[in-house]
Amino acid sequence: MKKQPRLNFWQIWNLSFGFLGVQFGFALQNANASRILTSLGADPHSLSFFWLVAPIMGLMIQPVVGAASDKTWTKLGRRSPYILFGAIISMLAMFFMPNAPFIVKAGGAGALAFGVVMLALMDGSFNVTFQPFRALVADMTPEDQRNIGYSIQSFLINVGAVIGSALPFILTAAGIANEADAGKVAPSVIWSFYIGGSLLLISVLVTVFKTKEYPPEEFEAYNNITEEDKAQKESFWKLLLNMPKTMKQLSIVQLFSWFPLFLLWVYSTTAISQHYFGVPIGFNAETETNMNIRRAFDEAGNWVGICFAMYSLVAALFSVAMPKIIQMTSRKTVYAGSLLLGGLGFISTYFFHSQYMLLVSMVGIGIAWAGILALPYAILSGSLPAKRMGIYMGLFNLTVVVPQILSGLFGGPILRTFFGGQGIYILVMAGIVMILGSFSVAFVKSETEKQD
Repeated sequence: MKKQPRLNFWQIWNLSFGFLGVQFGFALQNANASRILTSLGADPHSLSFFWLVAPIMGLMIQPVVGAASDKTWTKLGRRSPYILFGAIISMLAMFFMPNAPFIVKAGGAGALAFGVVMLALMDGSFNVTFQPFRALVADMTPEDQRNIGYSIQSFLINVGAVIGSALPFILTAAGIANEADAGKVAPSVIWSFYIGGSLLLISVLVTVFKTKEYPPEEFEAYNNITEEDKAQKESFWKLLLNMPKTMKQLSIVQLFSWFPLFLLWVYSTTAISQHYFGVPIGFNAETETNMNIRRAFDEAGNWVGICFAMYSLVAALFSVAMPKIIQMTSRKTVYAGSLLLGGLGFISTYFFHSQYMLLVSMVGIGIAWAGILALPYAILSGSLPAKRMGIYMGLFNLTVVVPQILSGLFGGPILRTFFGGQGIYILVMAGIVMILGSFSVAFVKSETEKQD
C-alpha cells in the first residue's frame, strides 16, 4: 500500500477552515432560533417540536450525501462540491429566516410557518456541508495526524461559534436596536444573520479552492482499494446492520451527549429568561404588551448568545490543548472527563442566580462540546474502511440526529408535565444525562485501542 503523505499545518488548517463559517451560522441558529420562533408567536412549550425539523433533515440528508460523496469526482474534488452547494443554500436560508414577518405580510401563523421552513432548509444545508467536512479530514490525513486534524477542526468550529453566538450582543452594543414590535424579530438578530451567511460562504470558498483532494487513483493507492472493492455493492440497511462494533458502542455515548445538547439549544432562552431575568412562565412574545417583560426577554436572548460564545471559546481553547492531553492519557479518558465536566456545568445552572455566574457553568459545557466534536470521530476513523469512509461517517451522524429527534419529541412534554414549564429543570436533567454518557465511554473498544 502506498504511504499517504503527511500534511503541513496550513494544509490541515485549510481542510477545515470552511467549518469556521458553517459553525458561525450554526451558532447563530442555536442561540437565536428559539428567540426568533418565540418572537413569531411559538409557544415555548412547543419549541422542541418546531426544532425537530433540524435533526429530521439531518437524518434524511447525511447518509445520502455520505454515500454520494464516496462515488463523486469532479474538478472541485470528491467532497468539495457538496460543501459548496450546502454553503450557498445555508446562506440564503439565513437571509430569509429572520425576515419571515416581512416576507409573509399576513404575519401570525404564516410568518411562523415560513420561519420553520427556513429553519429546516438552513439545517438541512448545514448537514450537506457537515458530513463531507468530517470525511474530508479522514480522506486527507494519515492515521497519525487524525488527532491534530480533528482538533484543528474543533478549534475552527468553536472560533466561528464564539463570534456567531455573541454577534447580536456585539451589534446591540454598537447601537443596532435589540427590541422589536410584537411579532417581529429584533434588527440586531437580522443583521447578525446577514453577516453570518456571508462569512459562511466566504470561508467555505477558502477550503474549496485551497484544498486539492486526491484524485481517485491516488486515493485508492493510499488506502489499498482494489477493483473488487469498488465493484462490491452493499445496501444502506446491510451497511447499517454490519456497522463496525466501535460505531455501535460510540452510538450509546452519542445518545447521552446529543440528547442534552439539543435541550440546551432549544430551552436555554426559556430557562435563562425565567430563572435569571424574571420573565414569567408562559411568556408569549407575539401578544405580550408589557414592554418591561419584552425587554427582559430580549436581554435574556442576548445573554444566551454570550453564554454560547463562552462555551465555544472554552471549547476552542480546550481543542488546542486536547492533543497534548491525549498524549499524556488517552482519547477515552479525555472523552469521559469532558462529558463529566459538561454534565456538572449543566447542573450548576440551577444553583446560580446571577447571570454572570452562568459563565462558570459554560466552562464545563465548553469542554464537553470540544470533546464531542472531535473525539468520537478520531476514535471511529481508525475503525472504518477507507472505501466506505463517506457513507459510514454519514451513518455515524445518525447518532447525532436521532438523539436530537428523541429530545425534540420528549423535551416539550417533560417540560410541561414534570417541570411545570420551568425551563431551568430541563438543563439539570440534561446534565444528568450527559454524566451517564461519561460513564458509557468505558465500554467503547476500537481498532486503535492503545491510542484511545
